[in-house]
Amino acid sequence: MKILRNYRDTFLLLGGVVIGGVVGAVVGEKAIVLQPFGELFLNLMYMLLIPLIFFSIASAIGQMGNKARLGRILASTVGVFLFTALVATVIGYIGVRLFPLIQSGDLPKLKAMMGGVKGQNSHIPVLQQLVELFTVDDFSKLLSKSHMLATIVFSLLIGIATSASGQHGEAFRQFLGAGNAVVLKAVHYVMLYAPFGLACYFAGVVGTLGSQIVGGYLRSFLLYLGLTLVYFFGVMTLYAWLANGRSGVRAYWRHVSIPAITAIATSSSAACIPVNLQAAKAIGLAPDIVDTVIPLGANIHKDGSAIGGVFKVSFLFLLFGHDITSWSSILAIIAGGFFVGAVMGAVPVGGMIAETLIVTMFGYPTDAIPLLIVISTIIDVPATLLNSTGNIASSMMVARLVEGRHQRTLDQ
Repeated sequence: MKILRNYRDTFLLLGGVVIGGVVGAVVGEKAIVLQPFGELFLNLMYMLLIPLIFFSIASAIGQMGNKARLGRILASTVGVFLFTALVATVIGYIGVRLFPLIQSGDLPKLKAMMGGVKGQNSHIPVLQQLVELFTVDDFSKLLSKSHMLATIVFSLLIGIATSASGQHGEAFRQFLGAGNAVVLKAVHYVMLYAPFGLACYFAGVVGTLGSQIVGGYLRSFLLYLGLTLVYFFGVMTLYAWLANGRSGVRAYWRHVSIPAITAIATSSSAACIPVNLQAAKAIGLAPDIVDTVIPLGANIHKDGSAIGGVFKVSFLFLLFGHDITSWSSILAIIAGGFFVGAVMGAVPVGGMIAETLIVTMFGYPTDAIPLLIVISTIIDVPATLLNSTGNIASSMMVARLVEGRHQRTLDQ
C-alpha cells in the first residue's frame, strides 16, 4: 500500500501512456482523432510555461542574498552542460562505430528517397543571431515560448534587481514568491488531466510513427533505442552517484519517473519543465539551483539531441561513402553532434535549421536534408527522454559543485 501511495501519480501516467500506445499500435493512423485531447494537455502546460519560468527564476534569485552563489550556479551549469554533451557525443560515436547505421544494400533505396528540398540559408550575421536569441525588441514577445531564452534573461535581470533592492524590493519579492506558489498550484491542477491527455497524445504519436520506421531507418531507430537505455539507466545513474553517492542515486530514481513518462508521451522538453521543477525540488535540491538549471537546460542542454547529431553526421558520411574511422572523421562527427546538442538546441525551430547546417557544413547536397529529417522524427521520443531527464541529473551535479560534498541531505 505504501508503494501504491508513493507512486500513485507515476502509475496513473504510465497506465495512460501504455493504454495510448496500445491503441495507437492497434488502430494505426486513425488514432490521430484522439490527438486533440492530448494537445489540450500540452496547450494548458504551454499556457503556464512563461509565468512559471518567470516566477520560479525571479523569485529564487530575488531571495538570494549571496551574489557570488549566483555566479557559481551559472558557471557550474555551463560546465556540467558541456561535460554531459561531450559524454553523449562520445557514446553516440561508439554506438555508430560498433553498429553502422547503413548497410550496403540500403544505399540505393536511401539515395532514391533524396528529394529536391532546399536548405534554409540565413544571411543574418552570427552576432545578430545571438542578439535575437537572447533578447527581443518588444516586451510582448517575452510572452511567447518561441523566445524562452530571452524570457530567462529577463527573469534573471528582474531577480538580480529584486535581490539588490534590499528592503525597498521586499514587497515585490513577496509578490514573486506568491506568484510562484500560485502558478505551481495551477500546474498541479493541469496534471490531474495528464493521464488522459497523455494517453490520447501518445496514441496519435504511435499511430503515425510506425509507418516511418522502415527500410534503412530501422537499424538507426533500434540502435538509438539501445543507446537510450544505456544512457538513461547507466550514465544518468553515474551522474546521480557523482552528485551525491548512493543517496543521490536513490533520490534520482525515486523522482524521475513522472518527468520520464511525460517526456516519452509529449516529445517536448518545454512541456516537461513544470514536472522537472517539481521532481528536482522533491529530490531536495536548493530552489535557486533548480529554478536556474531546469529552464536553461530545456533550451541549451540536450544530450539526446547530441547523440542524434552524431547519428545524422555519421549517416551522411556512410551514405556518401566516406570513412568514419579516421581521426579527422571522428573529430568531425563528435563536433557535429556536440554542435547540435549544445548549440542548435537553443534555436527556435532548430530542427530544420540544424539539418541544413549539418548538410552544408560538410559539403553535401541539400537533397539529403529529408533523410536527416526522418532520423529526427523517428528518434524524437527517446531523444526527448534523455534531453529532459538529463536536466534533473545535471541539477544534482550543479548542486554538488555549488554546495560541495556536504550539501543538504537529498530526498528528505
